[in-house]
Formats: sequence, C-alpha cells, structure tokens
Amino acid sequence: MAKISNGRDIVVVAASLGGLQVLKKIVGVLPADLPASVFIVMHVGTWPSQLPHLLASDSRLPVVHASDGEAIEKGTIYVAPPDRHMLLRDDTVVLSTGPKENFARPAADPLFRSAAVNYGARAIGVVLTGKLDDGAAGLKAIHACGGFTIVQDPSTCAAPDMPDAALKAVPPDVVAPIDDIGPAIVRALTDRTPRRIDMDESERAALELKIAATGYSSPAEMERIGHRTSLTCPECGGVIWRIGEGYPLRYRCHTGHAFSAMSLESRQRSGAEDALWSAVRRLEEELLLVRERLSLAEATHSDDAEALRDEIAPLEAAVEAVRRLALESAKSTSSQKVG
Repeated sequence: MAKISNGRDIVVVAASLGGLQVLKKIVGVLPADLPASVFIVMHVGTWPSQLPHLLASDSRLPVVHASDGEAIEKGTIYVAPPDRHMLLRDDTVVLSTGPKENFARPAADPLFRSAAVNYGARAIGVVLTGKLDDGAAGLKAIHACGGFTIVQDPSTCAAPDMPDAALKAVPPDVVAPIDDIGPAIVRALTDRTPRRIDMDESERAALELKIAATGYSSPAEMERIGHRTSLTCPECGGVIWRIGEGYPLRYRCHTGHAFSAMSLESRQRSGAEDALWSAVRRLEEELLLVRERLSLAEATHSDDAEALRDEIAPLEAAVEAVRRLALESAKSTSSQKVG
C-alpha cells in the first residue's frame, strides 16, 4: 500500500539518448536542502557508468550509484547502476536482476512502478529525452496511483520518442522545456491537487512490480493482468500476454520479460534483419559451391556442366534481391534502436 505523507518527496526520472545534458541542467538547479530523494534511470545496459561522477560536478546534492538495501535519504540523488533494475520499497533501495523490460536493465518502468505502488501521491515521475517508449507505462502507473507527472517538451529533445509516448499515456501535470523541468520538480513537491486513483491500473502495477523484484511470475498471474496472444518472447521463446488496455500497448512473457509494442517491433525488425543477412550468407555459399562444381564439371567434361550453369543466374538474382531487403531492413532498424 502507498505510504501517507503531507507532501511529495520521491522523484523518479527516466532519460536515454541525449539525456546527460538534460540531467545536468536539472540537478544543477535543485537546491541543496531539497526535501526529497531523486532516482535516475538512464539506459546504460551492462557497461560501466560514470553518470554519478558526471552529474555530481553540476549538483549541490550528493549523487551516488544506488546500493542494494540502503536506506533512502532525502537530499540525495540515486542513479541505477549497470545491469540492475532500481526499485523502491520500505524506504530502501532494492537492486534487482529481474527480467529485462523493453530489452533494458536498468529500465525506467520498474522504478516508476515501484514509486507508484509504494509511495502513491508522494511520487513525482519525470520522462526526458530518449528513443522508443520506456517510462510511458511507468508514468501511467504513477498517474493512476495519484502521483505527479512531468514530461520534457518533445520539441526540446534530442530524441523525442520517450516524451511523445509519455504524452500519449497520461495527461501530464507539466510539459516543460529543459530549463523549466528542475523548477517544476521543486514546485511539485508541495502540490496538493487531489487525484483520482485508478484501482485496476494500480493493482496491475503492483503485480508487475512483484515480477520485477522477484524475477518470478506464473501463467495464472499473467491471466490476471492480461490475455494470451499468439506471439512468442524474443528473449526466451515463451508465451506472451498482452497487458492491460489502452496506450501504451504492452506485453509480458510468463518468465517475466516485458516490452511495449514499440520496443517489441524494434526487436523483431532487428531479428528480421539478422535473418536476412544470414540468408544472404547461405545463398552466397550455395552460389560458391555451384561455381566450384561447375568448374570441376567443365574440367572433366561432365554432363552436369550445363545444368550447373543454369543454376547460377537464379542464385545471383536471389543473392541481390535478399541483399536489397537486408539493406532496407537495416535502414529501418537503425532509426529505431533504443537510445
């Protein structure tokens, strides 16, 4: 259950491509006596991250990589470390190796859900620049649980996908350019506007939070929050359920991997590109073998030579046709990569 408080004091922030400069501006205007804790997820994957160091140079608040089990302190900025979901529970930080969401770990949606479920109206969700739509579902959970929502103005973003998706998911409390987001966070700390709670969405968020924290789910639980589809999970090959209704369109498999339709489409497109290049390789190898067989047949005056010559032109045409498809797929994929 969400904790009761006289004000908002949990700030969760999602950023990706182009996010470093925006984050530096935001932390640079937060006061040294900020009566709140700030939690940042940026898509760093498994790579070593210097984000706390980079932000600390602009911040009057301490900036640290979060540690599992540490008590949450006000006036501190916590950054999700590489390859760990950062979750909030019982006024402590929980780092999880639970299933990836939107093909990312850390991902924004698990953090946002944990803030929504465990802190309710105390939570402020902020979605900044980035590709695809991580953070949209999490911001929807914050809105459903009575929290405050802030979205960077897409026209000021290096990559507007994440803010665009967030704006489709919720009616935000604030849409602001880069320079106004920090002050908007400070003002939101004392916001007292009554909010309507969406019980269905909040209960769904609670179950999905459990999956992120424990790495465990069951088909029975999936049936509670969605309905089975004919799709399969590109991560593990498991059955996929569509989760909830409305935007963003989301999916989960029974082992816990979660993705939006946008991120799933991007991964499927990437898989299609890989398959096409594999087909090019196989066709080129087949063509090479036919040519070698033809060379031997001609050297030995075999009757097979004419038939082998007839195979070459169709194979050459097939190689070029599939290569063109692979190149077109690569163009499409490169414009949709997670950022």
